[in-house]
Amino acid sequence: MNEVQRAKIVLKFLNKIYPTTPIPLKHRNIFTLLISVLLSAQCTDVNVNNVTKNIYPKYNKPEHFVKLGRKKIEKMIRSIGIFRIKAKSVYNLSKTLVEKYNGRVPETFDELEELPGVGHKTASVVMSQGFGHPAFPIDTHIHRLAQRWGLTNGKNVLQTEKDLKRLFPKRHWNKLHLQIIYYGREYCKARDCYGISCKICTSCYPKRKKPIKTKKA
Repeated sequence: MNEVQRAKIVLKFLNKIYPTTPIPLKHRNIFTLLISVLLSAQCTDVNVNNVTKNIYPKYNKPEHFVKLGRKKIEKMIRSIGIFRIKAKSVYNLSKTLVEKYNGRVPETFDELEELPGVGHKTASVVMSQGFGHPAFPIDTHIHRLAQRWGLTNGKNVLQTEKDLKRLFPKRHWNKLHLQIIYYGREYCKARDCYGISCKICTSCYPKRKKPIKTKKA
């Protein structure tokens, strides 16, 4: 079985299990989606949602966070990992949006990735989930699963993104990104499946007996 055949198996399973894919990070607009994605680094979506549910009803525009200032933002997101660094990024990001983009989130990869604290993955999520443009955000979980399923050699997340974009039609990218995340959380967990027990792993590699070691992102 080659990678193209394995990709078809993956797509078939995921479309059957997850016909709809709600966005896991709660948000009110594209700006708050951007902030939530930034806050989610090294942190669970659940934790981010628990924190932002008390913030977004009142503060949901770049102007709001500029007015708050860095120290107040720190206090509001204190329960989130590396909160000081993230608070600095949120403040500087908001300031840049107000000063350079009239308070609006830019709609291109280049402009998004120039914003404080915004990397390629964060920009990809916003382009995909916020603006609806074809993108394939790759986090450590998708990177791990793509290796288990034989869709990439796992050199790094950029290579994984390139491989998955090559294997799957562009029209599937936005939904597929979320489907893989949901499946990984439910069936192909890092310390559970090891590439030998979930339905996708056993379908892609029916003869695999030993746990597979994946390369870190």
